[in-house]
Amino acid sequence: MAESKNKLWQKDINVHDEIDKFTVGMDRELDLLLAKYDVLGSLAHIKMLTSIGLLEQDELEILSRELTKIHGEIESGNFKIEEGVEDVHSQVELMLTHKLGDVGKKIHSGRSRNDQVLLDLKLFMRAEVLQIVELVQQLFDRLISLSNQYKDTLLPGYTHLQVAMPSSFGLWFGAYAESLADDLSILKAAFDIVNRNPLGSAAGYGSSFPLNRQMTSDLLGFESMNYNVVYAQMGRGKAEKVLTNAMATIAETIGKFSMDVCLYMGQNHGFISFPDEYTTGSSIMPHKKNPDVFELIRARSNKLKALPNEISIITSNLPSGYHRDLQLIKESFMPAFENLKECLYMTRFMLEKIKVREDLLNEEKYKYLFSVELVNQLVLGGIPFRDAYVEVGRRIEKGEFEIPSKLDHTHEGSLGNLCNDKIEQRFQFTFNFFEEQRILISDKEKLLLDL
Repeated sequence: MAESKNKLWQKDINVHDEIDKFTVGMDRELDLLLAKYDVLGSLAHIKMLTSIGLLEQDELEILSRELTKIHGEIESGNFKIEEGVEDVHSQVELMLTHKLGDVGKKIHSGRSRNDQVLLDLKLFMRAEVLQIVELVQQLFDRLISLSNQYKDTLLPGYTHLQVAMPSSFGLWFGAYAESLADDLSILKAAFDIVNRNPLGSAAGYGSSFPLNRQMTSDLLGFESMNYNVVYAQMGRGKAEKVLTNAMATIAETIGKFSMDVCLYMGQNHGFISFPDEYTTGSSIMPHKKNPDVFELIRARSNKLKALPNEISIITSNLPSGYHRDLQLIKESFMPAFENLKECLYMTRFMLEKIKVREDLLNEEKYKYLFSVELVNQLVLGGIPFRDAYVEVGRRIEKGEFEIPSKLDHTHEGSLGNLCNDKIEQRFQFTFNFFEEQRILISDKEKLLLDL
């Protein structure tokens, strides 16, 4: 039987290598994404331990110095989890112990792997959310810019996939911009759940050490803590589900937009196009310009939308307390951030080269888009709506329908009054919150690493 050493929980008996391989799963690979946050959490924890007398000042200084060096290795890409070491927590403690001796073993006082991994995940989630926000802003700005640029360029509007009423490219682009503004508000609500400190809950029942949980919350820039230690552990899985629900709303927006693009690029519509180098071709049909990028964004968005349900199913029949089932969430959850970031980036990247057709509604097939416009004009002239509706229907049947000479949409959010300035204000209000958090968290991280 192969030996599996260097586990924080291991005593005198080595676990069988097959058991070890199955239970560790993908933790070692995924934990590399958590490494810098594990170090930051340990830096805050040892400062707190010193404040309550569990570490001496000189021990704090040498541990802080060594942890900061490890953080530098992580940032430079030189950190690795050695063969036979179970996870990032074990690796960091092993490195400290090899370098500093017994003092390295003191960093685990007052914590469990349970609250340690919870903390790492919370810090990871916070950082990833801030990156997503930046990409959402870039896409939002591009959509608003396109909406303003093409506010007077008409586009067919559809209901039931049937030609319905006049729309515009300004309305189309602006609709998705406002959707992102709502999505950002939902992400803020999820961030509020994530931004609470679980450290000090230990294995889920607290500690007999006089831990100062407010101190570690402040040092790490958390808004507050998960106060109840049992709930702190119950929050694992819940925080991931709440956050992936918020991510799924963003995915819903860009997935729906991608579906529109795929339709609008087709020959039967021909509303928009992209340079040849932004599309792909067919192996047998020379004329094809396929929207592969948007098809993949659509599919990836659907995967992201499925993730909250996957997490819910994993956690649905678990009682309170820690269970190893929760480990499996990481395998789908952690890669999801990169997936969403890539989709946001590529959507914005493609929109830099979008080409809009500006003479669409001159085609005869869009003539009846304007039937409601004529009904409304007749109503404004004093004819009751139902009578006007019947009259326009009669003209259409007899081939007497003529397109009105002008469109006059003035109410808020309509063709002639997009209200993009209001949409920008809403978006900016929420974005400013995240910018404040970005600065706060960055400052706290610098203070922890400042020797």
